[in-house]
Amino acid sequence: MIIKDKIEVQLPAWRERARKLVKEHGDVKVGEVTISQVYGGMRGVRSLVTDISYVDPQEGIRLRGYTVPEVLEKLPKPSPDSVPWVGGLYYLLLVGEMPTEEQALAVETDWKIRSQVPPHVFDVLKAMPRDTHPMMLFSQAVLALQPQSVFAQRYREGMRRRDYWDAMLQDSVNLTAKLPTIAAYIYSLKYMDGKFRSPDPDLDWGANFAHMMKVEDEDYKEFSRLYFILHSDHESGNASAHATHLAASTLSDIYYAFSAGLNSLAGPLHGLANQESLRWLMSAYDKFGGVPTKEQVREFAWDTLNSGQVIPGYGHAVLRKSDPRYTAQYEFAQRCLPDDELFQLARVVYEVVPGVLQEQGKAKNPWANLDAISGTMQHHYGVTELDFYTVLFGVGRSLGVTANAVWARALGQPLERPKSLTTAMLEEVAEGG
Repeated sequence: MIIKDKIEVQLPAWRERARKLVKEHGDVKVGEVTISQVYGGMRGVRSLVTDISYVDPQEGIRLRGYTVPEVLEKLPKPSPDSVPWVGGLYYLLLVGEMPTEEQALAVETDWKIRSQVPPHVFDVLKAMPRDTHPMMLFSQAVLALQPQSVFAQRYREGMRRRDYWDAMLQDSVNLTAKLPTIAAYIYSLKYMDGKFRSPDPDLDWGANFAHMMKVEDEDYKEFSRLYFILHSDHESGNASAHATHLAASTLSDIYYAFSAGLNSLAGPLHGLANQESLRWLMSAYDKFGGVPTKEQVREFAWDTLNSGQVIPGYGHAVLRKSDPRYTAQYEFAQRCLPDDELFQLARVVYEVVPGVLQEQGKAKNPWANLDAISGTMQHHYGVTELDFYTVLFGVGRSLGVTANAVWARALGQPLERPKSLTTAMLEEVAEGG
């Protein structure tokens, strides 16, 4: 496998780099923890390491050091005007180098070879009640793949610790290869009476998903690639990435670990934001009987805030400008769906809401994030079932969390085990300070 060969060459230097840091500088303080951080969900506490991605407050997510515009420009594409192959993005995340077209297509080919989903996974899904939430089905399907785990088998056989990463890599490529098919099957089971369209062996990972979803608009193939690339990773501290890392640190295989991440993603404070943003837009549309004016959007925004609610899709914990992932989707929408009324509404909201939030004075970042428009675009292409949007998020996020899992094993990162304190202990610290 081309990715395995590339990582294998890098590993000695990376292992020495990590070893040297811990041995020679292990006592250097990275930061201090406050009582508000201890009680506030560890927000901002610097206690994780990843080289896969970093959220820059000014430039947004950097994937292996590249900004979103750079990733979309530099990754190999089917044609100069196309969105890049997702296989190239996965190569970049795992290897840390911008791939050639040959290398990107090698990943796509490897995915195709590994993409067949065992029949028992579909049987598990069909056995679930019809009203089961799509995220529950997605998590169950991932768990149903676990008997195929290369890591679990090799570990039982007595695999060397230095080889853990290779088994994790095999599992990660096997898992990500199957996820578009599983997601599309869940969609057909839930919303299309089980009428599933089989994968097309001539299509790439992203385009094949669009094919299996039965969306006939060719632009959806392009948008699917874009969507999965933009949702691929977001540092290690977000809930789904952290949950995956925590589970994997116990030496659980990637199927157990990613299922934990998906269950975290399903929470309203994480992966449901895209559908909540769309619901808010649709509420405004319904209230005014079409695309509202700027003044009407301003009124609707203030009504939302004055009722004690937030405006979904706006604000970000780290960013201090519009999310480049939002911008990438916005520019795609301007090219491919300029007349869509929900997009026109999203455009008005983008012009009005930041000013309202600035006037309110509570938001550190009043600008649009990824979720402000992604649901709108899925809706345009006929994927109108909002409960399914988090599954789409999970397919994309699998790329980043599995890449992180591989490198965590390669560098021998230990079991994650933070220390807890009692409230009485914190009170003593506070009084002593």
